[in-house]
Amino acid sequence: MKIKITQPLWQVAALGVLAGMRTTSAPAIAGYILRYHYSKGLSNSSVGLLRSEELATALKILVIVEFIADKLPSTPKRIKPFSLVARCLSGGLAGTSICKASGDNALTGAILGAGFAFAATFGSYYLRKSIVRGARIFDPIVGAIEDALVLGAGEGLIKTA
Repeated sequence: MKIKITQPLWQVAALGVLAGMRTTSAPAIAGYILRYHYSKGLSNSSVGLLRSEELATALKILVIVEFIADKLPSTPKRIKPFSLVARCLSGGLAGTSICKASGDNALTGAILGAGFAFAATFGSYYLRKSIVRGARIFDPIVGAIEDALVLGAGEGLIKTA
């Protein structure tokens, strides 16, 4: 399968949103896109590591672990400083790699990815709290729906890349 990055800034924004919802999702999806998108720009770049099969496997495992950990009551809130920074770094890394691969400015990708991750972290957190409270649905069920949205959006992003 060959993937061509056609709308990098929109893809970076979407990856930033996904990073805000699930930290590990953005690098995992970006890595998948980059493995099937040929780019000379990534050959000598540290973000080119996202294309490696070993890292792809590790990221898939981390995504699954994050999906499970998200449902545990002991998991810290995503808006806590450490979690928020991790989500912004994740969105920034995914944004940098997509922009670099498409020939766009890597710094623009980093800022855009991190910015969307920041906004989506708070948006998804308060939306989830509101749904749990308003609809009186058990929080892990809403979390599982959020997981499904992340997976579906990631698959859609890969198909439209």
